[in-house]
Amino acid sequence: MGQSNEIEPIMKGNIQICTLAERPHHLATLASWYVNEWGHLDGVNSIHEEIEKLSGFLNQDFLPLIYLAVIEDELIGAAQLKHYEMDIYPDKKHWLGGVYVADKYRGLGVAKQIIEVALEKARALKIPSLYLQTERLDGGLYGTMGWIALEQVTYKGDLVLVMKRHV
Repeated sequence: MGQSNEIEPIMKGNIQICTLAERPHHLATLASWYVNEWGHLDGVNSIHEEIEKLSGFLNQDFLPLIYLAVIEDELIGAAQLKHYEMDIYPDKKHWLGGVYVADKYRGLGVAKQIIEVALEKARALKIPSLYLQTERLDGGLYGTMGWIALEQVTYKGDLVLVMKRHV
C-alpha cells in the first residue's frame, strides 16, 4: 500500500476540520457567505468573483489556505490563513481572516475549533505571529484565545480592531 499525501481531517466531536482543497465542492457556499458578509468591503459583488478569488486558496501545505468545519459534509464554518490582509500594514505578513460560522452553529465553539487548527498549521509552517482584524472592538473570542489588541483603525469605512498573536 502506498502512502497518501492527503492530510487526515481533524475531528473535534462530530465536527470535522479539513482544508478547502480537500472539499472544493464547498467553494460556492463559502463564496456566498463571504460576499454577503464582507463583499461590500472587498469590492466583490458576485459569487462568481468570490469563487475566482477563493480558488487561490486551494492549498494544504502553504498559504493562502482555508480551513472548513463540516458536519457530515455540511459546511458550517471557515477560516483563512493568508498573506497581507490589510494593505495599510505592509510589514504584517501573516493573517487569520475570513472566520465565519453559519448562523445556526454560532455560539457552539465552532470558530474556536477552526482557529485552533489554523494556529497548529501556522506553528507547523514556522510562522512566528499572526494578525487579524475584527469588528468586535473588545476582541471578542480572539481576546479569550490569547490575541492582543494593537490598535483600532478605520479600514474601508469600518472601525476595526487589529490584533496579534504569537504562534
